[in-house]
Amino acid sequence: MAENDYYKILGVGRDATADEIKKVYRKLAMKYHPDKAKGDKKQAEDKFKQISEAYAVLSNPEKKKEYDEFGSQVFRQKFSQEDIFRGSDFSDIFGDGASESIFSRIFGGQRGGRPRGRSGTFSYGGPEGHYQPVSPPKGQDLQVEVPITLHEIAFGTDKLVSFSHQGQVEKISVKVPAGSLPGKKLRLTGKGSPSPMGGPPGDLYVKLKEMEHPVFKREGNDLLVDRKIKLSEATLGTKVTVPTLDGKTMSLKVPPGTQSHTKMRLKNYGLPTANGKNRGDQLVRIIVETPANLTKKQKTLLEELAKEGL
Repeated sequence: MAENDYYKILGVGRDATADEIKKVYRKLAMKYHPDKAKGDKKQAEDKFKQISEAYAVLSNPEKKKEYDEFGSQVFRQKFSQEDIFRGSDFSDIFGDGASESIFSRIFGGQRGGRPRGRSGTFSYGGPEGHYQPVSPPKGQDLQVEVPITLHEIAFGTDKLVSFSHQGQVEKISVKVPAGSLPGKKLRLTGKGSPSPMGGPPGDLYVKLKEMEHPVFKREGNDLLVDRKIKLSEATLGTKVTVPTLDGKTMSLKVPPGTQSHTKMRLKNYGLPTANGKNRGDQLVRIIVETPANLTKKQKTLLEELAKEGL
């Protein structure tokens, strides 16, 4: 089946309502129905497959949202035809028995989809397209967002996650490996919703969200910290101490003539990579403070230095 735009296949706009999509599909399905279409039966069957696949996606709010977000090409890479048709209900279009008969015939012997009529779950991949029972689908996946600190990203942690499920609050302990950056989803197999049809439960996905740190800022696997120094220290050079994420301090040599916002690097003091084999660096951004309130002596000295071209 060609990778075309589902909206164009049905001839509807992206703002079409569910009722409008159903109305258009019903009309097209009657037109290209393999038993009713005039002319080239093979061409009609191919068109019927296209519009049915388009309807299976656009009539399902979750699938439609994914399709709108990722587009046709990425969507079809992520989902097989079986995934696309899973959970689709065509019984109100063709009738319970008729929907099984139609789809078993046109999808028989292929990598078939699994439309679901009111009479049960069925597939169209058996010999000669005959009705075959299939394993019931898994339950719905769940997702919960969990805040995580930079320290927890750096060293790993066990988080007690609370989430609402079927009107109840459930808690589960989740191991967060060191190097798990924000945005990563940790998958807990079988911890999602139960299947309403007796299949395996869905999965729980824990999405990590970074909490703001009062001192450090993350730049990929690097950590950034600001260190203020005096104008004289920047000019003549100095040694300063800087904090590290593990609660220790490091000595850093600031060379003479250092400009404000210069970044200096402490190798391997950043966050670990996901595989744990490498670490990022800690970047120290030097902030040169300009004195706002000078004593009379300081002002005189600066005026003398200004005369010398400083």
